[in-house]
Amino acid sequence: MKFFTKEVKIALVAILGIVVLYYGLTFLKGLTVFSSDDSYYVTFTDVSGVSASTPVYANGYKVGVIKGIQYNYDPQGKIVAEMGLDKEMRLPQGSRAEIASDLLGNIKINLLLGEDPIHMMAKGDTISGGAEQGLMSKLGGMVPAIEAMMPKLDSIMTSLNLLLADPALRQTLHNVEGMTDNLNATSRDLRSLSASLNREMPSMMQKTNGILDNTQQLTGNLAAVDVATMTASINQTLANVNEMTRKLNSTEGTLGLLMRDATLYNNLAATTASADSLLIDLKAHPKRYVHFSIFGKKDK
Repeated sequence: MKFFTKEVKIALVAILGIVVLYYGLTFLKGLTVFSSDDSYYVTFTDVSGVSASTPVYANGYKVGVIKGIQYNYDPQGKIVAEMGLDKEMRLPQGSRAEIASDLLGNIKINLLLGEDPIHMMAKGDTISGGAEQGLMSKLGGMVPAIEAMMPKLDSIMTSLNLLLADPALRQTLHNVEGMTDNLNATSRDLRSLSASLNREMPSMMQKTNGILDNTQQLTGNLAAVDVATMTASINQTLANVNEMTRKLNSTEGTLGLLMRDATLYNNLAATTASADSLLIDLKAHPKRYVHFSIFGKKDK
């Protein structure tokens, strides 16, 4: 009886296809086809996004994959993930794992290696795990705050639309445009003035130099003045004025007597009054004082 019948050949091809399909899917998932990895376990409280074939990195380098995930139904409710790490990989005591994600949402496991270079963990040991507090985690924590801000943002957008539709804003923008034109014209005038000043600056400098020369000459003349002699002369003049004032205030001399003697003042006043009366009488009766006649007859 022939062993390799048609049916046997079909069965062998089917089995070979199933084997190839299994290892192909395993390879596409990132798992080692012919497993030679060391298994370690990580406990998580939340494995959102983590699945079999999730890559495991240490210091940015891929050192293994997640081979499987199991839920521990004890009261703590821990989730245990099996890591397949390269045989050359050693985990120091105190190492832990974190679930991280990039901006595209790709999930990976980062190993945070312990600082003990001597004591290493044995194959099959369990380390603790958690979620990385990275950018995506912070963004996720900000989602409730963003949701709370949405009504306010909607109100702000409505107010902005009303503001933009206000005719006064368009008029203000038109005025700003006019102000800009005025500023441009002022800038042109300033540039013209600056150019004019630059042209006239040499002549102005010459005039300034002339003024400085005159100032220096005046300073020289002032320096040549005999201040001491002038001061002595002024002091002598002031002394003479003081002496004259003293004599006027005293009874010495004619001016002093005229200013200080009341009797002399009264006599002068009486004499003035008598002269005034005489002039009045002279005007009223001139014949009493002047006797003149063509025929030589006197008036009585």
